[in-house]
Amino acid sequence: MLSCLPAGKYDMIVIMSETFVSLLSRLPHRQQHFGAGALVFERDDPAQVFHCVRQGLVHLVRRQVDGATFILQRAGPGDVLGEASLTTQAYHCAAVAVTDSVLCVFSQSVVRAEIGRNGAMAQAFLAHLGREVRRARLRAEIASLRKVSDRLDAWLVWHDGVLPEKGQWHHLAQELAVSPPALYRELARRR
Repeated sequence: MLSCLPAGKYDMIVIMSETFVSLLSRLPHRQQHFGAGALVFERDDPAQVFHCVRQGLVHLVRRQVDGATFILQRAGPGDVLGEASLTTQAYHCAAVAVTDSVLCVFSQSVVRAEIGRNGAMAQAFLAHLGREVRRARLRAEIASLRKVSDRLDAWLVWHDGVLPEKGQWHHLAQELAVSPPALYRELARRR
């Protein structure tokens, strides 16, 4: 079976306790490649498959009426993409590959059945969802801050003070819900 785990990322974690992703990777799945900019799924598409990122970066996005996009999730290697889709008939947002990406694709019905049948899988999924709720609350707190500098400071605390590569700063601006020029001015001010 193909592994869904990024090489080396979970070696020590798996020894300490089984993570949701490590348990998930044991289920039947296939790997699918997406080029940068490719649509993984669109809002309102039937939610029949479940995704985990093996390589690359994929964003869950919600497109606003004015054409702006709001990033709901930045999913990198080892991240599950759109966990809420396990409980719905259709996706509530779109997923777009930001970079060339490889995703592990699972049958939603198989994943749901395994969570219902396997207590360790259910506990691992619950722990995973708890972490994701904390991350979502942080993102909501960042969005509630008025100044670009405050939003950037809060984001940097969560990301150990490390900015994405310069070519990805426009994605950071989307995540912070600020305009790219406003973010660039703030970053220039800090140099």
